[in-house]
Parts: sequence; structure tokens; C-alpha cells
Amino acid sequence: MTKLILSTGNIISGGPSIIRKPGAFRSNLELTNSLRSNFLAAQEDFAAEHAYLAASAHSSSNGDHQSSPDGGLSLNTTTGGRPPAAVWTANVDGALYVPRIDWDVHGLQEEPPQYDITVKIFFLPGAPASQRERYAREAVDHVLRELRAPAVDLLIVSFPDLSFEGDCEWEADRKNAAQGSDEDELATWPAIEELHRAGLAKRLGVAEYGSEKLARFLQRVRVRPAVNQLNLKNCCNVPPPLAKLAEEQGIDLLVHTDCTDILPKGTLRELLGQGLGGAGILADPESGAGGLSGDLTPQWVVKYTAVVRDRGVIENKGYFAGAELVEE
Repeated sequence: MTKLILSTGNIISGGPSIIRKPGAFRSNLELTNSLRSNFLAAQEDFAAEHAYLAASAHSSSNGDHQSSPDGGLSLNTTTGGRPPAAVWTANVDGALYVPRIDWDVHGLQEEPPQYDITVKIFFLPGAPASQRERYAREAVDHVLRELRAPAVDLLIVSFPDLSFEGDCEWEADRKNAAQGSDEDELATWPAIEELHRAGLAKRLGVAEYGSEKLARFLQRVRVRPAVNQLNLKNCCNVPPPLAKLAEEQGIDLLVHTDCTDILPKGTLRELLGQGLGGAGILADPESGAGGLSGDLTPQWVVKYTAVVRDRGVIENKGYFAGAELVEE
């Protein structure tokens, strides 16, 4: 079993260019394109550094021999000429980081109190609900380390199989009442509350909760969400019952355009596979050559945004994703 941690780096400052389609619609293109661009940049950067060091070492120890054309770096010609994964990834504490991260060069430009930091955790379909406490802690820990911040201002949780879709807001609210799993969501929430009690998340939030689901949820939790995010693309307005409940309970209703199933298994396999645009981490499914093989399950994604308070400017934005590969 191999744990994988994927990252985009900061996609705002010096990060990858993001391909977007017109219109504000539910999409995971920002995540997938950012991951792909960061993988490619890491392959180029770390491969160049590795080749330089190898060439220097070779010329120092063998002054009468010429270094190889690639500076001692053996490219994987069977998988599109990519550098070996060991060059640009890293195994740390039992996890494979794709790409490897130099934590020393990360962090916010100003002191953390100068920012509003919002974090959104997506618990993905197919990953066991019993492991969400671990997923949540991993996700938040990576963001805090990335930003060098002691806490986040708002932590929003997105549970799988929830949506807000219908011909009108009333239908969307009605359909939402029967979606997801109340019991799994309620069993997960204490882990989120613990992050709040530990001072790692100042406020908590949920996403895609209609009036009935939210009412049931509020009756059974200790720390109530301060925010409820909704994607209203396929409805129109906030349903009056939800607006009334939110006002009575002091819950802010925010709009978003995130995709709930933000990293499907097939998409992750393409990102890490041997095909065009793939990172070359996974083996070719037909030949078995070129990388790791096994059953790959995406478990969680975390999206983070750091906004400079007095200017309203996004300085840092990015994603981490966690997955598990069970070798066959």
C-alpha cells in the first residue's frame, strides 16, 4: 500500500496557467490543470538540478573522461522520455509526494494575521468514511505547513453525493433532503469540531446543505457551522426555507462553483499515468512497465485560499490531494 500526496503549489504567484472554459460552471479543471502543470514543472526543474550535480560529480572524479550527454541522468525512454520519478518525487514518512516539496521556500509574504485563510476539504466518493478524521487532519496539516500559518479562518467541509440541482430552488431543496448520508456526515463532524477546539480552524462550514438537511444537522452537532456554501448553477435562487433557517441560526450562505466529485478515480489515473500529459508515476496498464501498479483510490482534496485582508487580493491559492494505491 502506498499513500500519495499530490500538490499544485501556489497557482496565483508564478504558478501554472489555468485553462478555463467560459462561464461560471461546476468544474475541476483548475485542480487538474494545476496538478498537471506542477508535475511538468517539477520534472523539468529537478531533472535539470539532478543532471547538473551528476555532471559536476562525474567531471570531478573522472577528469579524463567526458560526462554523458544527459549529465548522468538516465531518462525513461520507454515512457516518453520523462525523468525517473525518484528525481522529482519524494518518499517522506511513508507517503509519496508528487512532486517533492521544498517547504523552506513556501509560506505567506506577510504575517498570518494579515490574511483571511479559507480551506475547503472534499471527502471523495469511494474513500471510507471511517478514515475521514485522518484525512481531515492530513489535509489541514499540509495547508498550515504550506502557508506557515498557525490556523485557518474558515474550514468548509464538502461531503460526497450532495448537490443542489433542480428545475427551481424548491425542487433542488427537496431533492437535497434525501442526498448523502446523515449518519456518515454526523460521524465525521466531531473530527472537524476537534480541529476547531484545537485552535486550527476558527470557523466551520458545510457545503450543499438544503433546508431539511441543515435543520437535521444542526439538531445533532455541538459546534454549529457558521457557513453553508451552495452551488446555484442549476437552480436560481436560495430556497426561502433555507434563507429563513440560515437567518434564524446566524449562518452565512455563500455561493461557490466547485465540483463535488472534484477528483474522480479515472481522472487521477490519467494525471499519474503513462499517457499524453500523464506524470508517469503509474505503470502502463497493458505492459505493466514504467511505474507503480495497483488499485488507486482518491481519498480527499483540500483547496486553500489566502486573501490579504486590507487589499482583498488573493496572494496564495492551491490544492493538495490524498490518494492510496494498493499494489496488486
